[in-house]
Amino acid sequence: MAERRRSDPERRVPPPGFGRLGTRVLEIAENVVYAGIVLFLVLGAAVLLVLAGRSTWRAATSLQQSSVLELLDVLLLVFIVVELLFAVRSTVEKRELVAEPFLLVGIIASIKEIVVLSVEAAGVAGDGAPFDDRMTEIAILGVLVLLLGLTSWLLRRKEREPIEGERADTAEK
Repeated sequence: MAERRRSDPERRVPPPGFGRLGTRVLEIAENVVYAGIVLFLVLGAAVLLVLAGRSTWRAATSLQQSSVLELLDVLLLVFIVVELLFAVRSTVEKRELVAEPFLLVGIIASIKEIVVLSVEAAGVAGDGAPFDDRMTEIAILGVLVLLLGLTSWLLRRKEREPIEGERADTAEK
């Protein structure tokens, strides 16, 4: 399928009125922006890994729940950054925006917030409104995780379906 897109003559034609030079300049600018995004994500991941090391040390020495929660929070942020790096790489490789990595980032971020809110809810259990607020947020985030997961599953299922033209070609044979 990817080979078919590359050989498609319609995709090689530059936008009308813009010309090859303009298209090439925009492509270079796009690559520079992507490189900047990657640089900041890699630097952010490095900083988060240092913070994870510090949080690990703190959790091992203090043996407190808050230290372990802080470590989990940082590690989930590292996963989010790594998934964003994958999304940028996929976008650059395929030259099209791929939705699934961003859906995974949304799922991981939602789960991260559910974990944090669960610990906070345990601390304010029985306080009425603050507890109810956290439980409502957890429920909304849970529904969001389910919807994002369903969307990701539907995208994968759609990608497995043959292209309409290919379906017609195989039916004629």
